[in-house]
Amino acid sequence: MGVGMNSSKMILGLAAGWLLLWMAGLAGAQDWPQWRGPNRDNKVTGFTEPKEWPKELTKKWKTKVGEGDATPALVGDKIYAFGRQGGEEVVVCLDADNGNEVWSDKYKAPEARVPGGGHIGPRACPTVADGKVCTFGVSGVLTCYDAAKGTNLWRKETKDVPGFWASASPLITDGKCIAQIGKSPSKIIAYDLANGEEKWTWSGGETAYGSPVLMTVEKTNMIVAPTKSSIVGINAADGKELWKISFSGQYNSATPFVDGQTVFYSAPGGGFGGGRGSGGTVAYKIEKKDDAFEAKKIWTKSDCSGIYNTPVLKDGQIYGLSGGNRAAAYFYCMNAETGEKLWSDKTERGECAAILDAGSVLIGLSSDKQLVVFKPNKEKYEEVAKYKVADSATWASPIVSGNRIIVKDRDSIILWTIEADK
Repeated sequence: MGVGMNSSKMILGLAAGWLLLWMAGLAGAQDWPQWRGPNRDNKVTGFTEPKEWPKELTKKWKTKVGEGDATPALVGDKIYAFGRQGGEEVVVCLDADNGNEVWSDKYKAPEARVPGGGHIGPRACPTVADGKVCTFGVSGVLTCYDAAKGTNLWRKETKDVPGFWASASPLITDGKCIAQIGKSPSKIIAYDLANGEEKWTWSGGETAYGSPVLMTVEKTNMIVAPTKSSIVGINAADGKELWKISFSGQYNSATPFVDGQTVFYSAPGGGFGGGRGSGGTVAYKIEKKDDAFEAKKIWTKSDCSGIYNTPVLKDGQIYGLSGGNRAAAYFYCMNAETGEKLWSDKTERGECAAILDAGSVLIGLSSDKQLVVFKPNKEKYEEVAKYKVADSATWASPIVSGNRIIVKDRDSIILWTIEADK
């Protein structure tokens, strides 16, 4: 009897130990409530690199959520996914532990038909804040839900979209949901998050396909957004235009990225028919002069630009994927202060890629289903690990939270974990 009790205690002790280890892995886990993370900069916090990367990641579950390129959102133990099933766009809340559905909603919506086919579903990432989740469908349907219950709080059917359909992820700030809609002119509209009441509207130019971000200069909160031929800074309080940068690349499908008072943007030149702007990568400093703001050019470079890709800033370097869309695509590194290209990898990647700053490593997922881990190194590309994480193309960005990696492929969400080899 004593032996049995000791064995039971030992088993319970081991179980408790594993539970504590599991909880410790999640304790520093980060929410990923919107496009490119909490600050829209693709920076991961609370990630601890394993001493040795396993030969394979551990697949926990896979759940179908519908076709589309929309990156999911993660808040607490809930994943919010946005996809297309049949003739409808579907919003699904999943339990992050097991992939089971918590709630869902759907509405009829047209397919996003584009040259070459495919990519018929949503592109915009759900945005979660203040107990609500906002989605933006390809046909311009903006919806706000109760994040816990899935109750539809309000919906705007704008029916005004650019030629390649809507793809800008909504932005929530100061009790407002900011959405970039329309074709020509482009409109950025602030809606009251609580009831959908329109608070202000900015319009100008023609809509691009990147998403807006926030920056603060001289205590003024600004929304930085791309249009077809410019990058604009708009006062987040009242929608008034503060400054504008002339920039025209192919589609302007990237998101601006910000470092303090500096705005960076990158997009290739040309297009299917050519002549759609010179593109490249640019850096501008936003300064206040008297009562006005102005954008001063720091540098501009013609290379290191990739379509559908937004680079990440890390320790004074810019890491991204150049090329894509019928051109060979490679990881690259450039100096953020000067724009000098420091290196370009020689391994061809997919058409697009997202690179996350996870502290001691960079984690990239390209559309060719490969998740790669490499060192932030201004001298050379230094790969640490590489994993196949899907059976279909991966156009959405991954989410890294604790030891969990969440991947969206053509129609499913997959949860992988980093676990030591046995």
